[in-house]
Parts: sequence; C-alpha cells; structure tokens
Amino acid sequence: MRIAYVTETYPPEINGVALTACRCLRHLRAAGHQVQLLRPRQPGEAALDGADECRTAGGPIPMYPELRYGFAGVAALRRRWRRDGAGAPDLVHVTTPGPLSWAALRAARAEGLPTSADFRTNFHAYCHHYRLGRLEPLVVGYLRRLHAMADLTFVPTPELATALHTRGFERLQVLGRGVDTQRFAPHWRCEAMRQRWQAGPDDPVLLHVGRLAPEKNVELALQTAERLRAIRPNLRMVVVGTGPQRARLQRAYPHVHFVGVQRDAELARHYASADLFLFPSLTETFGNVTLEAMASGLAVVAFDTAAAAVHVRHGESGWLAQPLHGGAGRELFFDAARHALAQWQPQSPLRRQAVEAAALADWDGVLRGFEQRLRALAARPSAIAPHAALA
Repeated sequence: MRIAYVTETYPPEINGVALTACRCLRHLRAAGHQVQLLRPRQPGEAALDGADECRTAGGPIPMYPELRYGFAGVAALRRRWRRDGAGAPDLVHVTTPGPLSWAALRAARAEGLPTSADFRTNFHAYCHHYRLGRLEPLVVGYLRRLHAMADLTFVPTPELATALHTRGFERLQVLGRGVDTQRFAPHWRCEAMRQRWQAGPDDPVLLHVGRLAPEKNVELALQTAERLRAIRPNLRMVVVGTGPQRARLQRAYPHVHFVGVQRDAELARHYASADLFLFPSLTETFGNVTLEAMASGLAVVAFDTAAAAVHVRHGESGWLAQPLHGGAGRELFFDAARHALAQWQPQSPLRRQAVEAAALADWDGVLRGFEQRLRALAARPSAIAPHAALA
C-alpha cells in the first residue's frame, strides 16, 4: 500500500501519541508499505518535501507550547498527491485532530481516497481544566465533523467507543494498544537509583509518570502519597515528566523527587526501580504508561477507566477506584492506594500478576491488526462522497 500518514506530534516530542505514531509507522514500513509521513516542522528543522517525509508549516499549541500543530492547504495536498511519481496514496491516515489532519482529510475526500483516523486525545475534556468549559460543545462539534470525514476511526477501548457513539461519532473501530515487554520489565530494577531516592530495601517507592498539567490530575497522586506517608513514614515518591505545573508542585511537595523527562533505558529503570504506580488521570483515552508500569512489575493504582479498565483486574493485578471527580473520587483513590501499599513488595502476587497481564498486550498483534484493517479499507472505494466544493 501507499499510505499518507499524518500526525502533528512526533519524536523527539515525548507523549503517548507521538511514540505510538512512530511505532505504527515503523511497523508499516517494515511490512513493505510505502509510507509518507506528513508532519509539522519542529523548531530548528529545515523544510522537507520528500517521498518519505513532508514537513509542513506550523506553530505551538496555545495550551501546550512544547507541542505543535501543522498547516497545509487542501489544494497543495491534492497537487502533491497528483504529482507524486508513485501515484496518489491508496489511503490517508491521520492521528491528530489539528489543522493539518483536517486539511489532509478534506483533500482525501476531494480525491475520493479512503481515509482513517485515530481518536487518541480527549481534547474536549481538557476544557474544564483550563477554565474553558463553555467551549466544550464547540470542541466536540469540531472533532465530530473531523472524524465524519474518515471512513473509519480507531479508538483504543470499548468504553471510549461507547462514549463517542453517544455524542454522534460514527464508524468506530476498537483497536487497543500494546507494550514492549523487552523494554519495560522488572529486571531493569536498579538499586543505585533507589539509593539516589534515599530508598532502602524496606522502603516502598511510589511513582508517577506523565505530563505535569491540570488535566492529568497529578496533584491527587502527590496528595495520596502524603497521606500514605503518615502510615509509612519511610515511603518515597518519584515523579517522571515535566509540564506547566512542575514548578508549583515542586514547591508544594518538597519531599517528592521530581526527576524530569526520562527516555529509553533510563525510563525503564525508573519504572522498575519503583513499587507502586499512581495514575489518577480521568481524561485519558488510553494511557500507555499504565501498561508500561504493569510490565515493569509495579502495582498500579488508577481509576477504573481507559487502559486500567481493560488491563487491570481489581485486587489481583492492581487496585482500581470508581472514576469520580471531587472529594469522593479522592477518597476512593486513596483507599485503593492504601490497599495496594499493603502488597508493595517486589514478589507480591499483585505485582507478579501485573507483569503477566501486561504480557498479554503484545504490540505485534495490535499492529498487525491495524495493518489488516488499513488493507481492507484501501481495497474498497471510500464510502463518503467527495466534497462538491473541492471537486
């Protein structure tokens, strides 16, 4: 297949969407498909218009200045696909809901090309965390119109498919996520790293990994750790990641080890050197970090939503709290963490079963399923009529 793969976030940016997009693209190319990556230029990069990659204009996202949106004209994309020596793509796939993806889907519709899209971020849910709650209906409307241009939208969980269907989204296909169990595994545990955290063999270490931003509910993890410290004074808390809340959280929680962004083997060692993983986000579509923590042998504490709802068995491979906001949610999350703390030791059944559960989420199987669905989509004409205004 010839595939135009459109994403507005890509490594070296670090987030679940960027890393998953990179993994999907590598798989498709390794399987012999001709894939052209379309993405915005990152700071310091030169413009590029090649057969394998096209870098477009773009700019920083207002709420996420370290991330970018892309921009390209619909007519320019149509001309590019028509002049390409290899011919127009057999399929256009978009992973993000920004202007570049909108233009790519519009251009594909005008050319009569099959299209698919990922729904990977609950941007509408973010509105409340940035005092923009009145904009949520507008954001939902925009997302619904964008995904209406796709022949198929991939969503990572049945829970999300149901939620989107009730909001009028159509042609949804559940396709889960995987985890690299070679990269994330208990054998990466590092006693030297634990010593840097001032954690001895009998000291439980709690971990959070993710962007330090309001929509991630990070402060609940830190509040929970403070309350647990009253039960276990030798407890340590480590936070991996950065974001707009980091400076404030560091001032408010001086006992917490904030270690910034970690990559590759260092990230794997941070996971495996901890004992409990606290993930209180209520806005995730999936949350790759949940599976990474489980594969690393951590007892996961999370709300019963997104990846945790799919992969964690309450009381067996982790502890789940009912996904409620406000004080009730805080108490339920703390209670789940308190139960998990009772089984923090590395050889506890809870942690062993977390590893076993993560092993079932194999990336190879997920990506083969993704590839097969794209093949089927590309093999038939698009079911959506081209836009008359663009024909």
